[in-house]
Amino acid sequence: MSNRKSTAASLLLRQYRELTDPKKAIPSFHIELDDDSNLFVWNIGVMVLNEDSIYHGGYFKAQMRFPEDFPFSPPQFRFTPAIYHPNVYRDGRLCISILHQGGDPMTDEPDAETWSPVQTVESVLISIVSLLEDPNISSPANVDAAVDYRKNPEQYKQRVKMEVERSKQDIPVGFVMPTSDSAYVSQTNSTEPEPAKYATDNFWYDSDLEDGEDVYNYDEYRDGNGDSEEEDIEFEDDDNDSIDTDSVMDRKQPRTAGDESEDVEEVERMGKK
Repeated sequence: MSNRKSTAASLLLRQYRELTDPKKAIPSFHIELDDDSNLFVWNIGVMVLNEDSIYHGGYFKAQMRFPEDFPFSPPQFRFTPAIYHPNVYRDGRLCISILHQGGDPMTDEPDAETWSPVQTVESVLISIVSLLEDPNISSPANVDAAVDYRKNPEQYKQRVKMEVERSKQDIPVGFVMPTSDSAYVSQTNSTEPEPAKYATDNFWYDSDLEDGEDVYNYDEYRDGNGDSEEEDIEFEDDDNDSIDTDSVMDRKQPRTAGDESEDVEEVERMGKK
């Protein structure tokens, strides 16, 4: 495995563990690995806790795929199946600025609203829920949904409500849907939830990192000398060339190399089991 890919896996492992920790997880998302041996593909259930939202009560399945040079390149996000929304293509791909590489002169997206290495999976997911509630209809991915949202709001609401009911069939067996009243209640005195499913013995890779080495490999990436054998993770191409939408983002600072080295060592130990 390339050096760049191993460092991306280390970062993803840390973020995955934080987002699936019962005491830290965001209640609006239920996250699992698609395959225990692959940290680069996540299955996500998206839920809206706002009881006034037409999306409330739904469990919208999605998949998130990460590139081997994460976090320098953005992940890809797709609803499976697609949902009826102005900013969701008919194949389920999400149209949102935070998931597009910055610095593209062919778009009018401000760099401050596009992807950057300081973004985290959490900031992306929060932006997605925000977009569900407040779609951008000025540059839609689904024109019909955008027209209904603007000109036929009742028809749009009825269509979404039908999808909400259908989505309930995808709720995992044994999973308890969070509510706005219980989602952020401290679990100190409550029964401890079943631990999240982490990558275990089935996940391993050989890391080329040494103690103190730059976890992000920024210098290598910047100079263009990174591993050229990585494979791009792409969804099936779509003929729809609609312009992407904007979204408000939460931003976080990246962890230091010292913080990440602990994860690298842990993953190495996992590979030796």
